[in-house]
Amino acid sequence: MIIGIDFDNTIAGYDRVFAAEAERRGLFTAGMPATKKAIHAHLKGMPDGERQWMAIQGQVYGARISEAVLIEGVADFLRACRARRIDVAIISHKTVYGHFDPARINLRDAARRWMTERGFFDADGFGLDSAALFFEESCEAKVARIAAHGCDVFIDDLEMVLTHPDFPPGTVRHLFHPDPGPLPAGPFTAHRHWAGLSNDILNAA
Repeated sequence: MIIGIDFDNTIAGYDRVFAAEAERRGLFTAGMPATKKAIHAHLKGMPDGERQWMAIQGQVYGARISEAVLIEGVADFLRACRARRIDVAIISHKTVYGHFDPARINLRDAARRWMTERGFFDADGFGLDSAALFFEESCEAKVARIAAHGCDVFIDDLEMVLTHPDFPPGTVRHLFHPDPGPLPAGPFTAHRHWAGLSNDILNAA
């Protein structure tokens, strides 16, 4: 069995980092929810908001990635996969450089370093195969990689990935959706927390 997992906002959590960077730029409004999606929605309504959003992303996923946290429940899931000898691949849509980043930090190297520092590839850590870490330039390339790698299951926080017309039909889809409000419906099972997501997948393995 091969389980594929997205990286940004599925494994690595950035809500506090997005809020801090938006505040640093004077773009965070008091009382606004300190989540990535809320900040993005807020900026969409501002002049030049999308450009500001891309500039924030470039910093969060690059220079400030060390502030990202391992989302609660991910570590338990990876340990359970290792104990059961289930192969795990990390497949991410991530460009090499961020938008409007004057430092030109390599986002892929930054993400790889973040995982390495947290024992993702250590024999006494999560024990993932570093050769099963893939960064793709586009959503289309990411979906193609999911198919080419033969993922039996894929976990993502973006509906657009799991509903992509080229998504492999034989791959079971799980949506990680921690935001408040109703859980989305689609050709996937949606989960608010990793604990429930983990139980669903491992009980079916």
